[in-house]
Amino acid sequence: MKRSTPVQFLLLCLFAGSACRPGTKTNFVQQPESALVLESTTLGVSTVIQDLNVPWEICWGPDNRIWFTEQSGTISAVKPETGERKIMLTIPEVYRQRSLGLLGMALHPTEPYVFVDYTHLKKDSTIVSKLVRYTRTADTLKDPLLLLEYPGNTGHNGSRVIISPDGKVMLATGDAARYPNAPDTASLNGKVLRMNIDGSVPADNPYPGNYMWSRGHRNIQGLAYTSGGGFFASEHGDATDDELNLVQKTGYYAWPHIEGYADRPKEKNYADTFAFIPPVIAWTPTIAPAGIDHYMSDNIPEWKNTILMGTLKNASLRVIRLNATQDSVLGENVYLSGIFGRIRDLCVSPGGDVYIATSNRDWNPGKGFPKTHDDRIIRLSPISSAGNLPVLPQSANLNTAALAKGAVLYANYCEACHKPDGRGIKGSFPALDRSKLVTGDAGQLLQIVLKGSKKNTGEQMPGFAFMPDEDIAAITGYIRNAWRNQADSVTVADVQRERKKAGL
Repeated sequence: MKRSTPVQFLLLCLFAGSACRPGTKTNFVQQPESALVLESTTLGVSTVIQDLNVPWEICWGPDNRIWFTEQSGTISAVKPETGERKIMLTIPEVYRQRSLGLLGMALHPTEPYVFVDYTHLKKDSTIVSKLVRYTRTADTLKDPLLLLEYPGNTGHNGSRVIISPDGKVMLATGDAARYPNAPDTASLNGKVLRMNIDGSVPADNPYPGNYMWSRGHRNIQGLAYTSGGGFFASEHGDATDDELNLVQKTGYYAWPHIEGYADRPKEKNYADTFAFIPPVIAWTPTIAPAGIDHYMSDNIPEWKNTILMGTLKNASLRVIRLNATQDSVLGENVYLSGIFGRIRDLCVSPGGDVYIATSNRDWNPGKGFPKTHDDRIIRLSPISSAGNLPVLPQSANLNTAALAKGAVLYANYCEACHKPDGRGIKGSFPALDRSKLVTGDAGQLLQIVLKGSKKNTGEQMPGFAFMPDEDIAAITGYIRNAWRNQADSVTVADVQRERKKAGL
Protein backbone atom coordinates (compact mmCIF):
# COMPACT_ATOMS: atom_id res chain seq x y z
CA MET A 1 0.00 0.00 0.00
CA LYS A 2 1.44 3.33 -1.03
CA ARG A 3 1.53 5.87 1.75
CA SER A 4 1.27 9.57 1.12
CA THR A 5 3.91 11.86 2.53
CA PRO A 6 2.92 14.48 5.14
CA VAL A 7 3.31 17.22 2.51
CA GLN A 8 1.07 15.38 0.03
CA PHE A 9 -1.56 14.85 2.66
CA LEU A 10 -1.53 18.45 3.84
CA LEU A 11 -2.09 19.57 0.25
CA LEU A 12 -5.01 17.18 0.02
CA CYS A 13 -6.51 18.58 3.24
CA LEU A 14 -6.03 22.11 2.01
CA PHE A 15 -8.25 21.60 -1.02
CA ALA A 16 -10.70 19.00 0.28
CA GLY A 17 -14.32 19.97 0.68
CA SER A 18 -16.23 23.19 0.75
CA ALA A 19 -16.98 25.52 3.65
CA CYS A 20 -19.60 24.42 6.16
CA ARG A 21 -21.85 27.29 7.11
CA PRO A 22 -24.31 27.31 10.02
CA GLY A 23 -27.51 25.49 9.15
CA THR A 24 -26.14 23.91 5.94
CA LYS A 25 -25.27 20.37 5.02
CA THR A 26 -21.89 19.39 3.64
CA ASN A 27 -21.00 16.80 1.03
CA PHE A 28 -17.43 16.09 2.11
CA VAL A 29 -18.45 14.48 5.41
CA GLN A 30 -20.09 11.52 3.66
CA GLN A 31 -16.86 9.83 2.57
CA PRO A 32 -13.45 9.60 4.28
CA GLU A 33 -10.79 11.85 2.85
CA SER A 34 -7.87 9.76 4.10
CA ALA A 35 -7.07 6.75 6.25
CA LEU A 36 -5.12 5.99 9.40
CA VAL A 37 -3.95 2.37 9.51
CA LEU A 38 -3.55 0.76 12.95
CA GLU A 39 -2.49 -2.80 13.74
CA SER A 40 -5.76 -4.45 12.74
CA THR A 41 -8.12 -1.52 12.20
CA THR A 42 -8.23 1.07 9.43
CA LEU A 43 -9.77 4.39 10.38
CA GLY A 44 -11.43 6.65 7.86
CA VAL A 45 -10.64 10.32 8.48
CA SER A 46 -13.28 12.85 7.46
CA THR A 47 -14.22 16.45 8.20
CA VAL A 48 -17.53 16.94 10.00
CA ILE A 49 -17.50 20.75 10.04
CA GLN A 50 -14.93 23.42 9.25
CA ASP A 51 -14.31 27.19 9.23
CA LEU A 52 -14.79 27.35 13.00
CA ASN A 53 -13.56 30.07 15.34
CA VAL A 54 -11.28 28.05 17.65
CA PRO A 55 -13.43 25.27 19.12
CA TRP A 56 -12.33 24.82 22.71
CA GLU A 57 -14.62 22.11 24.07
CA ILE A 58 -16.46 19.38 22.16
CA CYS A 59 -18.70 16.82 23.82
CA TRP A 60 -21.27 14.26 22.79
CA GLY A 61 -24.73 15.46 23.78
CA PRO A 62 -27.74 13.45 24.98
CA ASP A 63 -29.39 14.46 21.68
CA ASN A 64 -26.68 12.64 19.68
CA ARG A 65 -25.20 15.88 18.41
CA ILE A 66 -21.68 17.14 19.02
CA TRP A 67 -21.84 20.25 21.16
CA PHE A 68 -18.93 22.65 21.00
CA THR A 69 -17.82 26.01 22.29
CA GLU A 70 -15.93 28.53 20.20
CA GLN A 71 -13.51 30.73 22.05
CA SER A 72 -15.18 33.87 20.70
CA GLY A 73 -18.36 33.15 22.68
CA THR A 74 -20.59 30.84 20.63
CA ILE A 75 -22.10 27.50 21.65
CA SER A 76 -23.28 25.23 18.82
CA ALA A 77 -24.50 21.71 18.16
CA VAL A 78 -23.72 19.81 14.95
CA LYS A 79 -25.16 16.60 13.57
CA PRO A 80 -22.09 14.42 12.97
CA GLU A 81 -23.66 12.48 10.12
CA THR A 82 -24.49 15.58 8.04
CA GLY A 83 -22.46 18.50 9.38
CA GLU A 84 -25.65 20.50 9.94
CA ARG A 85 -24.95 23.13 12.58
CA LYS A 86 -27.29 24.93 14.96
CA ILE A 87 -26.01 27.90 16.95
CA MET A 88 -27.54 27.49 20.40
CA LEU A 89 -26.23 30.61 22.11
CA THR A 90 -23.85 33.54 21.78
CA ILE A 91 -22.56 35.09 25.03
CA PRO A 92 -21.68 38.76 24.43
CA GLU A 93 -19.89 39.26 27.75
CA VAL A 94 -17.18 36.72 26.97
CA TYR A 95 -13.76 38.37 27.14
CA ARG A 96 -11.47 36.88 24.53
CA GLN A 97 -7.76 37.60 24.58
CA ARG A 98 -5.00 35.10 23.82
CA SER A 99 -6.01 31.98 25.82
CA LEU A 100 -9.06 33.66 27.38
CA GLY A 101 -12.63 33.36 26.14
CA LEU A 102 -15.44 30.83 26.15
CA LEU A 103 -13.72 27.66 27.31
CA GLY A 104 -15.07 24.61 29.16
CA MET A 105 -18.54 23.09 28.82
CA ALA A 106 -20.40 20.03 30.09
CA LEU A 107 -23.88 18.69 29.32
CA HIS A 108 -25.65 16.94 32.16
CA PRO A 109 -26.66 13.43 30.98
CA THR A 110 -30.03 13.31 32.77
CA GLU A 111 -30.95 16.94 33.53
CA PRO A 112 -31.61 19.64 30.87
CA TYR A 113 -28.60 21.67 31.93
CA VAL A 114 -25.47 22.89 30.18
CA PHE A 115 -22.57 24.23 32.27
CA VAL A 116 -20.11 26.65 30.67
CA ASP A 117 -17.06 28.46 31.98
CA TYR A 118 -15.72 31.65 30.41
CA THR A 119 -13.57 34.67 31.17
CA HIS A 120 -15.10 38.09 31.67
CA LEU A 121 -13.63 41.59 31.96
CA LYS A 122 -15.39 43.67 34.60
CA LYS A 123 -15.87 47.43 34.38
CA ASP A 124 -12.87 48.00 36.64
CA SER A 125 -10.73 45.88 34.22
CA THR A 126 -10.61 42.95 36.64
CA ILE A 127 -10.52 39.58 34.88
CA VAL A 128 -12.74 36.88 36.35
CA SER A 129 -13.91 33.43 35.33
CA LYS A 130 -17.59 32.56 35.48
CA LEU A 131 -19.30 29.18 35.69
CA VAL A 132 -22.85 29.57 34.38
CA ARG A 133 -25.66 27.02 34.08
CA TYR A 134 -28.08 27.22 31.16
CA THR A 135 -31.26 25.27 30.52
CA ARG A 136 -31.21 23.30 27.27
CA THR A 137 -34.09 23.21 24.80
CA ALA A 138 -34.20 21.75 21.29
CA ASP A 139 -32.86 24.90 19.65
CA THR A 140 -31.50 27.27 22.27
CA LEU A 141 -30.03 27.74 25.75
CA LYS A 142 -31.94 29.91 28.19
CA ASP A 143 -32.25 30.97 31.84
CA PRO A 144 -28.58 31.62 32.71
CA LEU A 145 -27.75 31.03 36.36
CA LEU A 146 -24.37 32.15 37.70
CA LEU A 147 -23.02 29.33 39.87
CA LEU A 148 -19.55 30.66 40.64
CA GLU A 149 -17.31 33.63 39.90
CA TYR A 150 -13.64 33.31 40.76
CA PRO A 151 -10.40 35.21 40.03
CA GLY A 152 -8.93 35.08 36.52
CA ASN A 153 -5.85 36.47 34.83
CA THR A 154 -4.34 36.90 31.38
CA GLY A 155 -3.45 33.20 31.43
CA HIS A 156 -3.71 29.95 33.41
CA ASN A 157 -7.49 29.98 33.70
CA GLY A 158 -7.84 26.20 33.44
CA SER A 159 -11.55 25.80 32.83
CA ARG A 160 -12.54 22.25 32.03
CA VAL A 161 -15.95 21.13 33.30
CA ILE A 162 -17.26 17.58 33.60
CA ILE A 163 -20.19 15.80 35.26
CA SER A 164 -19.12 13.11 37.71
CA PRO A 165 -20.72 9.64 37.78
CA ASP A 166 -22.78 10.75 40.82
CA GLY A 167 -24.09 13.80 38.96
CA LYS A 168 -21.91 16.50 40.52
CA VAL A 169 -20.26 19.34 38.61
CA MET A 170 -16.46 19.12 38.60
CA LEU A 171 -14.62 22.30 37.60
CA ALA A 172 -10.86 22.65 36.99
CA THR A 173 -9.44 26.09 37.73
CA GLY A 174 -5.96 27.28 36.79
CA ASP A 175 -3.65 29.03 39.23
CA ALA A 176 -4.32 32.34 37.39
CA ALA A 177 -0.55 32.70 36.90
CA ARG A 178 -0.10 33.39 40.61
CA TYR A 179 2.05 30.65 42.08
CA PRO A 180 0.83 30.79 45.72
CA ASN A 181 -2.78 30.10 44.67
CA ALA A 182 -2.48 26.40 43.85
CA PRO A 183 -1.53 25.07 47.32
CA ASP A 184 -3.56 27.71 49.21
CA THR A 185 -6.71 26.13 50.65
CA ALA A 186 -8.34 29.57 50.85
CA SER A 187 -8.01 30.18 47.08
CA LEU A 188 -10.35 28.80 44.41
CA ASN A 189 -7.51 28.82 41.87
CA GLY A 190 -5.29 25.85 41.05
CA LYS A 191 -7.97 23.41 42.16
CA VAL A 192 -10.52 20.87 41.12
CA LEU A 193 -13.84 22.01 42.60
CA ARG A 194 -16.96 19.93 43.23
CA MET A 195 -20.48 21.33 43.46
CA ASN A 196 -24.14 20.47 43.14
CA ILE A 197 -25.96 21.37 39.93
CA ASP A 198 -27.41 24.45 41.64
CA GLY A 199 -23.95 25.71 42.62
CA SER A 200 -24.17 24.76 46.29
CA VAL A 201 -21.48 22.85 48.17
CA PRO A 202 -22.30 19.12 48.45
CA ALA A 203 -22.77 17.91 51.99
CA ASP A 204 -20.29 15.07 51.40
CA ASN A 205 -17.45 17.25 50.10
CA PRO A 206 -14.17 16.48 51.88
CA TYR A 207 -13.91 19.98 53.37
CA PRO A 208 -17.20 21.16 54.95
CA GLY A 209 -18.60 24.22 53.24
CA ASN A 210 -15.76 24.23 50.69
CA TYR A 211 -15.84 23.38 46.97
CA MET A 212 -12.29 22.04 47.03
CA TRP A 213 -11.78 18.45 45.88
CA SER A 214 -8.04 18.58 45.11
CA ARG A 215 -5.34 21.27 45.04
CA GLY A 216 -1.83 22.06 43.84
CA HIS A 217 -2.71 22.19 40.12
CA ARG A 218 -1.01 24.60 37.72
CA ASN A 219 -3.32 24.71 34.70
CA ILE A 220 -5.55 21.72 33.97
CA GLN A 221 -6.52 21.35 30.31
CA GLY A 222 -8.54 18.12 30.25
CA LEU A 223 -10.80 16.08 32.53
CA ALA A 224 -12.15 12.56 32.01
CA TYR A 225 -13.68 9.71 34.00
CA THR A 226 -12.88 6.11 33.13
CA SER A 227 -15.45 3.35 32.95
CA GLY A 228 -14.33 2.24 36.41
CA GLY A 229 -14.72 5.70 37.95
CA GLY A 230 -11.10 6.84 37.79
CA PHE A 231 -10.77 10.60 37.40
CA PHE A 232 -7.95 11.87 35.17
CA ALA A 233 -6.67 15.38 34.43
CA SER A 234 -4.15 16.58 31.85
CA GLU A 235 -2.10 19.51 33.05
CA HIS A 236 0.36 22.02 31.61
CA GLY A 237 3.75 22.10 33.27
CA ASP A 238 6.14 25.02 33.21
CA ALA A 239 9.42 24.37 31.39
CA THR A 240 9.26 20.66 32.27
CA ASP A 241 6.83 17.96 33.25
CA ASP A 242 3.50 18.26 31.55
CA GLU A 243 1.40 15.80 33.50
CA LEU A 244 -1.44 13.31 33.39
CA ASN A 245 -2.77 13.02 36.93
CA LEU A 246 -5.17 10.62 38.61
CA VAL A 247 -7.22 13.10 40.61
CA GLN A 248 -8.14 11.87 44.08
CA LYS A 249 -10.34 13.22 46.83
CA THR A 250 -8.24 15.61 49.02
CA GLY A 251 -5.30 14.97 46.67
CA TYR A 252 -2.36 17.39 46.76
CA TYR A 253 -0.38 17.73 43.52
CA ALA A 254 2.22 20.15 44.88
CA TRP A 255 2.54 22.86 42.20
CA PRO A 256 4.60 25.07 42.33
CA HIS A 257 6.88 23.18 44.74
CA ILE A 258 7.10 19.99 42.68
CA GLU A 259 6.98 19.45 38.93
CA GLY A 260 6.47 15.87 37.79
CA TYR A 261 7.99 13.11 39.92
CA ALA A 262 9.93 15.11 42.56
CA ASP A 263 13.21 14.07 40.98
CA ARG A 264 15.28 17.18 41.81
CA PRO A 265 16.92 17.82 45.19
CA LYS A 266 14.66 20.66 46.33
CA GLU A 267 11.60 18.72 45.23
CA LYS A 268 12.72 15.63 47.10
CA ASN A 269 13.20 17.64 50.27
CA TYR A 270 9.71 19.11 49.90
CA ALA A 271 8.18 15.68 49.21
CA ASP A 272 9.78 14.35 52.41
CA THR A 273 7.79 16.95 54.36
CA PHE A 274 4.54 17.24 52.39
CA ALA A 275 2.81 14.17 50.99
CA PHE A 276 1.87 14.67 47.35
CA ILE A 277 0.49 12.58 44.49
CA PRO A 278 2.89 12.21 41.54
CA PRO A 279 1.58 12.07 37.97
CA VAL A 280 0.86 8.74 36.30
CA ILE A 281 2.95 10.02 33.39
CA ALA A 282 4.87 13.23 32.70
CA TRP A 283 6.48 14.68 29.58
CA THR A 284 9.76 16.57 29.28
CA PRO A 285 10.18 18.28 26.83
CA THR A 286 6.67 19.55 27.28
CA ILE A 287 3.94 18.73 24.74
CA ALA A 288 1.11 21.04 25.94
CA PRO A 289 -1.55 18.41 26.66
CA ALA A 290 -5.15 19.47 26.06
CA GLY A 291 -8.52 17.70 26.15
CA ILE A 292 -8.81 14.04 27.14
CA ASP A 293 -11.38 11.26 27.08
CA HIS A 294 -11.45 7.62 28.13
CA TYR A 295 -11.88 5.12 25.29
CA MET A 296 -13.53 1.83 26.22
CA SER A 297 -15.24 0.77 22.98
CA ASP A 298 -14.64 -2.37 20.92
CA ASN A 299 -15.05 -0.20 17.81
CA ILE A 300 -11.30 0.49 17.75
CA PRO A 301 -9.89 -2.51 19.66
CA GLU A 302 -6.30 -1.20 19.63
CA TRP A 303 -7.44 1.80 21.65
CA LYS A 304 -9.66 0.04 24.18
CA ASN A 305 -8.98 1.14 27.77
CA THR A 306 -6.86 4.13 26.84
CA ILE A 307 -6.84 7.82 27.59
CA LEU A 308 -7.08 9.74 24.32
CA MET A 309 -5.39 13.12 24.55
CA GLY A 310 -4.90 15.98 22.12
CA THR A 311 -1.77 18.11 22.31
CA LEU A 312 -1.06 21.68 21.27
CA LYS A 313 2.72 22.12 21.21
CA ASN A 314 3.28 18.59 19.95
CA ALA A 315 0.20 18.86 17.67
CA SER A 316 -0.73 15.19 17.94
CA LEU A 317 -3.21 12.63 19.21
CA ARG A 318 -1.78 10.63 22.11
CA VAL A 319 -3.22 7.21 22.94
CA ILE A 320 -2.21 6.38 26.51
CA ARG A 321 -2.67 2.75 27.53
CA LEU A 322 -4.02 2.01 31.03
CA ASN A 323 -3.66 -1.07 33.18
CA ALA A 324 -6.67 -3.27 33.99
CA THR A 325 -7.48 -1.33 37.18
CA GLN A 326 -7.20 1.96 35.29
CA ASP A 327 -4.89 3.60 37.79
CA SER A 328 -1.52 3.54 36.01
CA VAL A 329 -0.06 3.97 32.53
CA LEU A 330 1.44 1.10 30.53
CA GLY A 331 2.64 3.12 27.54
CA GLU A 332 1.53 5.47 24.76
CA ASN A 333 1.35 5.80 20.99
CA VAL A 334 1.45 9.04 19.02
CA TYR A 335 -0.66 9.68 15.93
CA LEU A 336 -1.32 12.54 13.49
CA SER A 337 1.74 14.55 14.55
CA GLY A 338 1.71 17.82 12.65
CA ILE A 339 -0.99 16.66 10.22
CA PHE A 340 -3.94 18.70 11.48
CA GLY A 341 -2.05 21.08 13.75
CA ARG A 342 -2.98 21.81 17.33
CA ILE A 343 -5.60 19.45 18.78
CA ARG A 344 -7.53 21.22 21.52
CA ASP A 345 -10.18 18.67 22.44
CA LEU A 346 -11.83 15.40 21.52
CA CYS A 347 -14.87 13.31 22.32
CA VAL A 348 -16.10 9.75 21.76
CA SER A 349 -19.53 8.79 20.41
CA PRO A 350 -21.55 5.99 22.05
CA GLY A 351 -20.67 3.84 19.02
CA GLY A 352 -16.94 4.39 19.51
CA ASP A 353 -16.10 6.91 16.80
CA VAL A 354 -13.54 9.54 17.82
CA TYR A 355 -13.94 13.24 17.07
CA ILE A 356 -11.09 15.75 17.37
CA ALA A 357 -11.19 19.55 17.27
CA THR A 358 -8.27 21.59 15.97
CA SER A 359 -7.08 24.89 17.46
CA ASN A 360 -5.08 26.55 14.68
CA ARG A 361 -6.75 29.95 14.62
CA ASP A 362 -6.01 30.68 18.24
CA TRP A 363 -3.40 33.16 19.44
CA ASN A 364 -0.43 30.80 19.14
CA PRO A 365 -0.63 28.70 15.94
CA GLY A 366 2.09 26.28 14.97
CA LYS A 367 4.36 26.57 11.96
CA GLY A 368 2.42 26.31 8.72
CA PHE A 369 -0.98 26.86 10.32
CA PRO A 370 -3.77 27.84 10.10
CA LYS A 371 -4.68 26.12 6.85
CA THR A 372 -7.58 26.97 4.61
CA HIS A 373 -10.87 26.03 6.34
CA ASP A 374 -9.31 25.75 9.79
CA ASP A 375 -10.54 25.21 12.43
CA ARG A 376 -12.43 21.96 12.04
CA ILE A 377 -13.94 18.94 13.78
CA ILE A 378 -12.64 15.65 12.34
CA ARG A 379 -14.04 12.15 12.68
CA LEU A 380 -11.99 8.94 13.02
CA SER A 381 -14.17 5.91 12.27
CA PRO A 382 -13.36 2.31 11.27
CA ILE A 383 -13.68 1.42 7.59
CA SER A 384 -13.18 -1.88 5.80
CA SER A 385 -9.97 -0.83 4.03
CA ALA A 386 -8.02 2.21 2.94
CA GLY A 387 -8.64 1.48 -0.72
CA ASN A 388 -7.31 4.38 -2.77
CA LEU A 389 -7.40 6.83 0.13
CA PRO A 390 -4.20 8.61 1.12
CA VAL A 391 -2.76 6.87 4.18
CA LEU A 392 -1.62 9.16 6.95
CA PRO A 393 1.82 8.81 8.52
CA GLN A 394 1.31 7.87 12.15
CA SER A 395 3.76 10.43 13.45
CA ALA A 396 5.94 13.20 12.11
CA ASN A 397 9.59 12.44 11.41
CA LEU A 398 12.15 14.75 13.01
CA ASN A 399 15.53 14.49 11.33
CA THR A 400 17.59 15.24 14.40
CA ALA A 401 20.78 14.17 12.65
CA ALA A 402 20.51 17.23 10.42
CA LEU A 403 20.04 19.63 13.32
CA ALA A 404 22.60 20.97 15.74
CA LYS A 405 22.04 20.18 19.39
CA GLY A 406 21.10 23.77 20.18
CA ALA A 407 18.52 23.82 17.38
CA VAL A 408 16.93 20.61 18.67
CA LEU A 409 16.75 22.01 22.20
CA TYR A 410 15.28 25.26 20.88
CA ALA A 411 12.63 23.32 18.94
CA ASN A 412 11.72 21.32 22.04
CA TYR A 413 11.69 24.06 24.64
CA CYS A 414 11.37 27.48 23.00
CA GLU A 415 9.86 27.30 19.55
CA ALA A 416 6.21 27.10 20.66
CA CYS A 417 6.49 30.55 22.25
CA HIS A 418 9.28 32.34 20.39
CA LYS A 419 8.47 30.72 17.03
CA PRO A 420 10.74 29.05 14.45
CA ASP A 421 11.84 32.42 13.08
CA GLY A 422 12.64 33.77 16.56
CA ARG A 423 10.19 36.65 16.20
CA GLY A 424 7.89 35.65 19.05
CA ILE A 425 4.35 36.98 19.50
CA LYS A 426 3.88 40.71 19.92
CA GLY A 427 2.66 41.59 23.39
CA SER A 428 3.21 38.09 24.74
CA PHE A 429 6.54 36.45 23.91
CA PRO A 430 9.45 38.75 22.98
CA ALA A 431 11.37 38.40 19.75
CA LEU A 432 14.78 36.73 20.01
CA ASP A 433 15.80 37.65 16.47
CA ARG A 434 17.91 40.86 16.52
CA SER A 435 17.30 41.24 20.25
CA LYS A 436 19.86 43.35 22.12
CA LEU A 437 19.25 41.25 25.19
CA VAL A 438 20.11 38.09 23.25
CA THR A 439 23.16 39.44 21.46
CA GLY A 440 24.42 41.61 24.32
CA ASP A 441 26.08 40.54 27.57
CA ALA A 442 26.00 36.74 27.70
CA GLY A 443 25.94 36.74 31.49
CA GLN A 444 22.74 38.78 31.63
CA LEU A 445 21.07 36.47 29.12
CA LEU A 446 22.17 33.38 31.03
CA GLN A 447 20.69 34.75 34.26
CA ILE A 448 17.31 35.00 32.56
CA VAL A 449 17.65 31.55 31.01
CA LEU A 450 18.55 30.06 34.38
CA LYS A 451 16.04 31.90 36.57
CA GLY A 452 13.27 32.80 34.16
CA SER A 453 11.10 35.90 34.27
CA LYS A 454 9.17 36.21 37.50
CA LYS A 455 6.82 38.97 36.40
CA ASN A 456 3.23 38.24 37.42
CA THR A 457 1.75 38.04 33.92
CA GLY A 458 -0.08 35.38 32.01
CA GLU A 459 2.96 34.47 29.86
CA GLN A 460 5.78 33.94 32.35
CA MET A 461 9.11 32.58 31.19
CA PRO A 462 10.14 29.57 33.26
CA GLY A 463 13.66 29.06 34.53
CA PHE A 464 15.78 26.39 32.84
CA ALA A 465 18.19 25.73 35.68
CA PHE A 466 17.05 22.10 35.64
CA MET A 467 18.90 21.57 32.37
CA PRO A 468 22.53 20.34 32.30
CA ASP A 469 25.13 23.05 31.81
CA GLU A 470 26.03 21.61 28.41
CA ASP A 471 22.44 21.96 27.19
CA ILE A 472 22.08 25.52 28.47
CA ALA A 473 25.30 26.46 26.70
CA ALA A 474 24.04 24.83 23.48
CA ILE A 475 20.62 26.44 23.46
CA THR A 476 21.91 29.89 24.49
CA GLY A 477 24.68 29.74 21.91
CA TYR A 478 22.16 28.74 19.27
CA ILE A 479 19.83 31.70 19.80
CA ARG A 480 22.82 34.10 19.87
CA ASN A 481 23.77 32.94 16.37
CA ALA A 482 20.43 31.99 14.78
CA TRP A 483 18.40 34.05 12.30
CA ARG A 484 20.02 37.51 11.99
CA ASN A 485 21.88 37.32 15.30
CA GLN A 486 25.66 37.39 15.38
CA ALA A 487 27.22 37.06 18.81
CA ASP A 488 29.81 34.99 20.60
CA SER A 489 28.90 31.47 21.59
CA VAL A 490 28.39 30.44 25.21
CA THR A 491 30.66 27.96 26.98
CA VAL A 492 29.92 25.52 29.76
CA ALA A 493 32.25 27.57 31.98
CA ASP A 494 30.07 30.63 31.31
CA VAL A 495 26.99 28.73 32.44
CA GLN A 496 28.72 27.38 35.56
CA ARG A 497 29.85 30.90 36.51
CA GLU A 498 26.35 32.36 36.13
CA ARG A 499 24.76 29.43 37.91
CA LYS A 500 27.05 30.07 40.89
CA LYS A 501 26.15 33.76 40.86
CA ALA A 502 22.46 32.87 40.89
CA GLY A 503 22.91 30.44 43.76
CA LEU A 504 21.46 27.59 41.72
